[in-house]
Amino acid sequence: MNTTAFNFKTLMPDLIMDALQSVGIRVDSGLTALNSYENRVYQFLDEDKKRYVVKFYRPERWSVDQILEEHELSLGLADAEIPVVPPLRINGATLLEHQGFHFAVFPSVGGRQFEQDNDEQLEWVGRFIGRIHRSNGDKLFTARPTIDLEEYLYEPRRELENSSLITGKQKTAFLQSVDTLIAEVKLCWTTQWRPLRLHGDLHASNIMWRDGPMFVDLDDARNGPAVQDLWMLLTGDRIDQQYQLSLLLDAYGEFMDFNPRELALIEPLRAMRMIYYLAWISRRWGDPAFPYSFPWMVEGAFWSQQTLIFTEQVKLLHEPPLQLMPIY
Repeated sequence: MNTTAFNFKTLMPDLIMDALQSVGIRVDSGLTALNSYENRVYQFLDEDKKRYVVKFYRPERWSVDQILEEHELSLGLADAEIPVVPPLRINGATLLEHQGFHFAVFPSVGGRQFEQDNDEQLEWVGRFIGRIHRSNGDKLFTARPTIDLEEYLYEPRRELENSSLITGKQKTAFLQSVDTLIAEVKLCWTTQWRPLRLHGDLHASNIMWRDGPMFVDLDDARNGPAVQDLWMLLTGDRIDQQYQLSLLLDAYGEFMDFNPRELALIEPLRAMRMIYYLAWISRRWGDPAFPYSFPWMVEGAFWSQQTLIFTEQVKLLHEPPLQLMPIY
């Protein structure tokens, strides 16, 4: 398990305010913790009653170059009039440092939840995803990773094997289901796709609505296939998902071509995320926020359920990929 999480224990309010003051920002009130597991994020008002958000990056997760690539992406998207929230430049820099912590300051923007079952909103999101991918052109990240089996399957498999969250015969059965799922994903996976710079974690909670979509949290940005920024927005049964996908891609196509062969990557990517997610929680278990937020991870019933879920995912990998349908 990752042992760097304890560093956040020293991130007390006085240190946060000292960090902000070191770059000329005085906290007047607030300093309210926002929902974030991987990093530490706080909202506050400065002495001029302007509302901001400060994000402290988890130590040793991303290198400085990797964080700066995230900032470069969001700044470029904002310059292209795509609704994202880039970090502020303070004294000429977007990435700041105080007592070993790297942090960035953002303007605070409000909004309501994106409605996945709203066809108009889904089309709007599809257009902007197309614009995001088009604006990136042929430029790729050089410091950040590209989606691959090592990061999303093999390394998580090693983490889960060594995890203390699951033990005994139940662990053996669970790891067997992991191995079966990995083997099936390997048969389906292909690298015959054009890599793009992606948001990388584009689910409904990372889209706010402010008279249109606002894309937030580019912390997981990386290179990968276009469909990675689309499939997590699909919900419901197969027919529902095919309809939603058709809406998204019809709008996406107004700005960016989509290779329909990438549809075959949806279920492999879903399986990879399932395994990666469990390993991510296991790696972070030394951070007190994780046992508090995921108490069921130490319950045997949870792991039995995951074994069944992985078995069902294998069946989905054997089904034909989602297909587009007429929507008008």
